[in-house]
Amino acid sequence: MSPIIESVPNFSEGRRPDVIAAIVEAYGSVEGARVIDHSSDADHNRSVVTLLGSPEAASEALFRGIAQAAELIDLNEHRGEHPRIGATDVVPLVPIRDITMAECVELARALAQRVSAELDIPTYLYYKAATRAEREVLATIRKGEYEGLKQDLLAGDPDRQPDFGPALLGPAGATVIGARPPLIAYNIFLSTEDVSIAKAIAKAVRHSSGGLRHVQALGMLVEGRAQVSMNLLDYTRTPLHRVTELVRLEAARYGVGIASAELIGLTPEQALMDAAQWYLQLDNLTPKSILDWYLQ
Repeated sequence: MSPIIESVPNFSEGRRPDVIAAIVEAYGSVEGARVIDHSSDADHNRSVVTLLGSPEAASEALFRGIAQAAELIDLNEHRGEHPRIGATDVVPLVPIRDITMAECVELARALAQRVSAELDIPTYLYYKAATRAEREVLATIRKGEYEGLKQDLLAGDPDRQPDFGPALLGPAGATVIGARPPLIAYNIFLSTEDVSIAKAIAKAVRHSSGGLRHVQALGMLVEGRAQVSMNLLDYTRTPLHRVTELVRLEAARYGVGIASAELIGLTPEQALMDAAQWYLQLDNLTPKSILDWYLQ
């Protein structure tokens, strides 16, 4: 079998359909790489693309998407709920088949160098590709967002210097590129419009403030509803059901509940199997228990 990687680039546009379509088209313009999902959110003002491909094809597709976003997005004009520092904000590379994490790290570093050299965009390496321990966490790099990073670079802050490219932000901002295991982007809407409740719950849930390991969380207002927006960095250690139940418990403290939830992008099937097994108490649930597996 030939190696396959997944990438889930996030770009800072969720409101202009023509711009979104042009950037998604750029990601899908390389033979050997294909866009299998994309979604946009106007409140976040952000879009997420999922693509699969060979290492070479995926790397080329990612470069083209980053270049297109840089042409069409001006961070000086961008406003949205989601933190961001770049037109293409973050580009993770995920090993899927016949490729190691170490190889994805090398691909990430090569892509970051190319983006900085050919597009004049500062690039930062994160998670498994990070060159500094503190940059393993994406939120550390994104601290202060585009505006804060711009000022820090102008002031010559040594802790904020990019891994590659100019220590100066243009309208396309900076791009964070790295390698990581599969991640689940999971958002829970609460039965309230009070965003302060979502922020309090996010603080209780996220690992950085004493919550669950392998969970990042923010509280925000989306479509007029309070939302706990989360990334599950390792669903095998901190599964969906455990996160959901902690959010439910914390919400009850404020007299609210879970109204609905959503997945952004794709999720590993095993994560849903684990949740079904836990909630239904099906201790003997396996893929062989599911009829549809035999229809493929």
